[in-house]
Amino acid sequence: MPINIKIRDNGPYLVEGEFTLTDAQGNPVEVKKAALCRCGGSTMKPFCDGTHSKIGFKGANEAVQESDPAAAHSSGGTSST
Repeated sequence: MPINIKIRDNGPYLVEGEFTLTDAQGNPVEVKKAALCRCGGSTMKPFCDGTHSKIGFKGANEAVQESDPAAAHSSGGTSST
């Protein structure tokens, strides 16, 4: 089964399928649950502990695209001139 990562509305990333997790040094990390924190508030990082619902986390609905500085200037952004 291929790995799929589902983004829960205002919640964690749910990893579906078999996977391994390693730390920055390449050491294996025991997978306690297949829900990864994206609110930053979990006490079990990188895993979700439900804190997102307690702190009112609001997740983005779409991936944020790299901003275009020229577009910001033409849409009322500040100018250095």
